[in-house]
Amino acid sequence: MKIVVLVKHVPDTAEERKLDLATGQLDREATGGVVDEINERALEAALRIKDSNKGTEVVAMTMGPEGAAQALRKALSMGADSGVHIVDDSLSGADTGRTAATLAAALRSTGFDVVLAGNESTDGRAGVIPAMLAEHLQLPLLGSLISAEIADGAVSGVRQGEGGTLDIHTGLPAVLTVTERFPEARFPNFKGILTAKRKPVTTLSASRLGVQAPVSRTVVISTVERPPRPAGRKLIDDGTAANELAEFLVANRLV
Repeated sequence: MKIVVLVKHVPDTAEERKLDLATGQLDREATGGVVDEINERALEAALRIKDSNKGTEVVAMTMGPEGAAQALRKALSMGADSGVHIVDDSLSGADTGRTAATLAAALRSTGFDVVLAGNESTDGRAGVIPAMLAEHLQLPLLGSLISAEIADGAVSGVRQGEGGTLDIHTGLPAVLTVTERFPEARFPNFKGILTAKRKPVTTLSASRLGVQAPVSRTVVISTVERPPRPAGRKLIDDGTAANELAEFLVANRLV
């Protein structure tokens, strides 16, 4: 079985993320980059399947500038067998439509039985790419899973909904997305870090995938810098602080 895990190189959530006000795009130079944590959980799910079935192949795929290769190296050090990096200057600022079309073309080129991804990234938070991929590939989507079991050419799992949970299943191939209810990712060990340098990484361009058009249809109308956060209110306990605190909490609907 071949599992392709989509990994995204995103700004470190521990740092302040910024937009380039001139272009409306993410300022990737303003902060350090990391593998999106929800994608690491998807990778962990794939690696656990590989741990129990040595015939399983796990491929990490990312789309992004040169720096996104760091995400692939992290995935390879965790245990992925190989990587696919889609990098092309023409993809800079690609919207969800073009991103999904490009990833779908890359997935067709790579081949797969299962596509695993996080339910939404921590930078864009659109959460629509997996569904758009499923549409491009004409495959079933099992999204927002809190558990999954893949065996014998089929996948079953539990989907978290607003009003409860659903038990769902389908045959393979399929597109799956995981939520934060999936186990945390393992840490790369020393052997994994060393062997990651020797694992193959395929580089693909938009032209090689034949996805030069259509261009992104999403247009950023304007960008505005977030205003400075106002100073908080300090309560001095002169015998009335408890009442003032209670009034503050009630007024701001915090209790």
